[in-house]
Amino acid sequence: MRVMWKLHRFWYRASGGRVGTRVAGLPVLRLTTAGRTSGKPRSVLLTYLDDPRGFVVIASNAGDQHDPAWWRNLQADPHASVRIGRKIYVVRLRQLEGDEREQAWQRAVAVFDGYAKYAESTQRTIPVALLDKGDVDEFSGRVTWES
Repeated sequence: MRVMWKLHRFWYRASGGRVGTRVAGLPVLRLTTAGRTSGKPRSVLLTYLDDPRGFVVIASNAGDQHDPAWWRNLQADPHASVRIGRKIYVVRLRQLEGDEREQAWQRAVAVFDGYAKYAESTQRTIPVALLDKGDVDEFSGRVTWES
């Protein structure tokens, strides 16, 4: 599985986001965070669900007992960037809770039932997040957020 993801990442990057745009019926984005200890840029490909406010992502880590590194990076610094194809967005993490989390989780499971299997294989509650899209003013470079 790990080799498959490395090949996927290679082809996604090499093609400028034109190859590997869908996995398991879900679209793919490239999330770039700041490493929580190094501060260096760290990129990962993730599946996501569209949302009017941004992108819903699931921190499943394929059912592992530990949260994925990208999730821990976002907890340390909630600001990141997302690339979909050739378009880049400035985003901010918002962890979904309660009914909002459950609705997003059910949407994700309806598209990819592997998430339900991942949840069964781990003792942790799998985080579900909204990556809120920021609006960047093209003249000042300032970012504003809706929520």
